[in-house]
Amino acid sequence: MTTLKLPSLARAIAICAGALVFAGTAGAADKGDKAAYDQAKASAKAAYDADKKACDSLKDNAKDICVAEAKAKRTRADENAEAAYKNTPKAREHAIHEIAEADYKVAKERCDDKTGNDKDVCVKVAKAALTKAKADAKANRVSTDAKMDASKDKREADYKVAAEKCEAKTGDAKSACVKDAKAKYGM
Repeated sequence: MTTLKLPSLARAIAICAGALVFAGTAGAADKGDKAAYDQAKASAKAAYDADKKACDSLKDNAKDICVAEAKAKRTRADENAEAAYKNTPKAREHAIHEIAEADYKVAKERCDDKTGNDKDVCVKVAKAALTKAKADAKANRVSTDAKMDASKDKREADYKVAAEKCEAKTGDAKSACVKDAKAKYGM
Protein backbone atom coordinates (compact mmCIF):
# COMPACT_ATOMS: atom_id res chain seq x y z
CA MET A 1 0.00 0.00 0.00
CA THR A 2 2.82 2.43 0.81
CA THR A 3 4.35 1.77 -2.58
CA LEU A 4 1.21 3.29 -4.13
CA LYS A 5 0.99 6.22 -1.72
CA LEU A 6 4.56 7.50 -1.93
CA PRO A 7 4.66 7.93 -5.71
CA SER A 8 1.33 9.73 -5.28
CA LEU A 9 3.03 11.87 -2.65
CA ALA A 10 5.87 12.67 -5.03
CA ARG A 11 3.38 13.50 -7.80
CA ALA A 12 1.41 15.75 -5.46
CA ILE A 13 4.56 17.59 -4.42
CA ALA A 14 5.63 18.01 -8.04
CA ILE A 15 2.21 19.31 -9.05
CA CYS A 16 2.21 21.74 -6.14
CA ALA A 17 5.71 22.93 -7.01
CA GLY A 18 4.75 23.44 -10.64
CA ALA A 19 1.60 25.32 -9.72
CA LEU A 20 3.49 27.60 -7.36
CA VAL A 21 6.20 28.29 -9.94
CA PHE A 22 3.58 29.00 -12.62
CA ALA A 23 1.69 31.29 -10.26
CA GLY A 24 4.89 33.10 -9.46
CA THR A 25 5.87 33.77 -13.04
CA ALA A 26 2.42 35.14 -13.84
CA GLY A 27 2.91 38.32 -11.81
CA ALA A 28 6.04 38.29 -9.73
CA ALA A 29 5.72 41.93 -8.73
CA ASP A 30 2.10 41.82 -7.59
CA LYS A 31 1.25 41.12 -3.97
CA GLY A 32 -1.86 39.09 -3.30
CA ASP A 33 -5.22 40.11 -1.93
CA LYS A 34 -5.23 40.27 1.89
CA ALA A 35 -8.94 39.43 2.15
CA ALA A 36 -8.50 36.31 -0.02
CA TYR A 37 -5.49 35.32 2.07
CA ASP A 38 -7.39 35.73 5.34
CA GLN A 39 -10.35 33.78 3.93
CA ALA A 40 -8.10 30.94 2.78
CA LYS A 41 -6.45 30.74 6.22
CA ALA A 42 -9.84 30.70 7.99
CA SER A 43 -11.15 28.06 5.60
CA ALA A 44 -8.04 25.93 6.18
CA LYS A 45 -8.52 26.13 9.94
CA ALA A 46 -12.20 25.17 9.71
CA ALA A 47 -11.42 22.23 7.43
CA TYR A 48 -8.63 21.11 9.77
CA ASP A 49 -10.92 21.23 12.79
CA ALA A 50 -13.53 19.13 10.97
CA ASP A 51 -10.94 16.66 9.64
CA LYS A 52 -9.32 16.29 13.06
CA LYS A 53 -12.67 15.69 14.71
CA ALA A 54 -13.35 12.93 12.17
CA CYS A 55 -10.14 11.24 13.36
CA ASP A 56 -11.46 10.90 16.92
CA SER A 57 -13.33 7.70 16.11
CA LEU A 58 -10.14 5.97 14.96
CA LYS A 59 -7.54 4.23 17.11
CA ASP A 60 -3.82 3.57 17.20
CA ASN A 61 -1.80 4.29 14.06
CA ALA A 62 -4.91 4.80 11.93
CA LYS A 63 -5.72 7.80 14.12
CA ASP A 64 -2.11 9.05 13.90
CA ILE A 65 -2.25 8.82 10.10
CA CYS A 66 -5.61 10.60 10.02
CA VAL A 67 -4.34 13.45 12.20
CA ALA A 68 -1.14 13.74 10.14
CA GLU A 69 -3.22 13.91 6.95
CA ALA A 70 -5.45 16.60 8.46
CA LYS A 71 -2.37 18.62 9.45
CA ALA A 72 -0.84 18.15 6.00
CA LYS A 73 -4.05 19.31 4.32
CA ARG A 74 -4.09 22.43 6.50
CA THR A 75 -0.40 23.08 5.91
CA ARG A 76 -0.95 22.79 2.15
CA ALA A 77 -3.84 25.27 2.22
CA ASP A 78 -2.06 27.71 4.57
CA GLU A 79 1.24 27.64 2.69
CA ASN A 80 -0.35 27.95 -0.75
CA ALA A 81 -2.37 30.94 0.50
CA GLU A 82 0.71 32.57 1.97
CA ALA A 83 2.80 31.94 -1.15
CA ALA A 84 0.04 33.41 -3.32
CA TYR A 85 -0.27 36.41 -1.01
CA LYS A 86 3.46 37.16 -0.82
CA ASN A 87 4.00 36.15 -4.45
CA THR A 88 7.78 35.85 -4.28
CA PRO A 89 10.08 33.03 -5.36
CA LYS A 90 11.27 32.69 -1.76
CA ALA A 91 7.70 32.40 -0.42
CA ARG A 92 6.88 29.75 -3.02
CA GLU A 93 10.01 27.80 -2.12
CA HIS A 94 9.13 28.02 1.58
CA ALA A 95 5.61 26.76 0.86
CA ILE A 96 6.93 23.76 -1.06
CA HIS A 97 9.33 22.96 1.81
CA GLU A 98 6.58 23.11 4.42
CA ILE A 99 4.17 21.05 2.33
CA ALA A 100 6.87 18.46 1.66
CA GLU A 101 7.63 18.24 5.39
CA ALA A 102 3.94 17.72 6.18
CA ASP A 103 3.61 15.06 3.48
CA TYR A 104 6.75 13.39 4.82
CA LYS A 105 5.18 13.17 8.28
CA VAL A 106 2.13 11.47 6.78
CA ALA A 107 4.32 9.01 4.88
CA LYS A 108 6.30 8.23 8.04
CA GLU A 109 3.08 7.53 9.94
CA ARG A 110 2.06 5.14 7.17
CA CYS A 111 5.43 3.41 7.52
CA ASP A 112 4.71 2.73 11.21
CA ASP A 113 2.33 -0.04 10.14
CA LYS A 114 5.28 -1.94 8.68
CA THR A 115 8.10 -3.79 10.42
CA GLY A 116 11.72 -4.68 9.74
CA ASN A 117 13.23 -3.98 6.36
CA ASP A 118 9.84 -3.06 4.85
CA LYS A 119 9.58 -0.23 7.36
CA ASP A 120 13.18 0.88 6.76
CA VAL A 121 12.61 0.98 3.00
CA CYS A 122 9.33 2.83 3.46
CA VAL A 123 11.02 5.51 5.58
CA LYS A 124 13.90 5.85 3.08
CA VAL A 125 11.45 6.28 0.19
CA ALA A 126 9.56 8.94 2.16
CA LYS A 127 12.81 10.74 3.01
CA ALA A 128 13.90 10.59 -0.64
CA ALA A 129 10.60 12.17 -1.74
CA LEU A 130 11.14 14.95 0.81
CA THR A 131 14.71 15.56 -0.34
CA LYS A 132 13.66 15.63 -4.00
CA ALA A 133 10.83 18.08 -3.32
CA LYS A 134 13.15 20.44 -1.45
CA ALA A 135 15.80 20.22 -4.17
CA ASP A 136 13.21 20.91 -6.89
CA ALA A 137 11.84 23.88 -4.92
CA LYS A 138 15.31 25.38 -4.59
CA ALA A 139 16.06 24.81 -8.28
CA ASN A 140 12.77 26.44 -9.27
CA ARG A 141 13.45 29.47 -7.06
CA VAL A 142 16.98 29.89 -8.39
CA SER A 143 15.71 29.54 -11.94
CA THR A 144 12.95 32.10 -11.34
CA ASP A 145 15.43 34.52 -9.74
CA ALA A 146 17.79 34.09 -12.69
CA LYS A 147 14.97 34.71 -15.19
CA MET A 148 13.91 37.84 -13.32
CA ASP A 149 17.50 39.13 -13.25
CA ALA A 150 17.95 38.38 -16.96
CA SER A 151 14.70 40.15 -17.78
CA LYS A 152 15.83 43.22 -15.85
CA ASP A 153 19.23 43.20 -17.60
CA LYS A 154 17.57 42.93 -21.02
CA ARG A 155 15.19 45.78 -20.23
CA GLU A 156 18.09 47.99 -19.10
CA ALA A 157 20.06 47.18 -22.25
CA ASP A 158 17.06 47.96 -24.46
CA TYR A 159 16.54 51.24 -22.58
CA LYS A 160 20.17 52.25 -23.13
CA VAL A 161 19.78 51.64 -26.87
CA ALA A 162 16.54 53.66 -26.99
CA ALA A 163 18.09 56.48 -24.94
CA GLU A 164 21.11 56.57 -27.25
CA LYS A 165 18.79 56.90 -30.25
CA CYS A 166 17.21 59.90 -28.52
CA GLU A 167 20.61 61.64 -28.44
CA ALA A 168 20.29 62.37 -32.17
CA LYS A 169 17.23 64.54 -31.47
CA THR A 170 17.03 68.00 -29.95
CA GLY A 171 14.70 70.01 -27.75
CA ASP A 172 11.18 68.78 -27.09
CA ALA A 173 11.59 65.85 -29.49
CA LYS A 174 14.56 64.60 -27.46
CA SER A 175 12.70 65.05 -24.15
CA ALA A 176 9.66 63.20 -25.49
CA CYS A 177 11.85 60.42 -26.87
CA VAL A 178 13.62 59.93 -23.49
CA LYS A 179 10.29 60.05 -21.64
CA ASP A 180 8.82 57.42 -23.99
CA ALA A 181 11.89 55.19 -23.61
CA LYS A 182 11.68 55.42 -19.79
CA ALA A 183 8.00 54.56 -19.86
CA LYS A 184 8.47 51.68 -22.29
CA TYR A 185 11.32 50.05 -20.33
CA GLY A 186 10.21 50.91 -16.81
CA MET A 187 13.12 53.16 -15.94
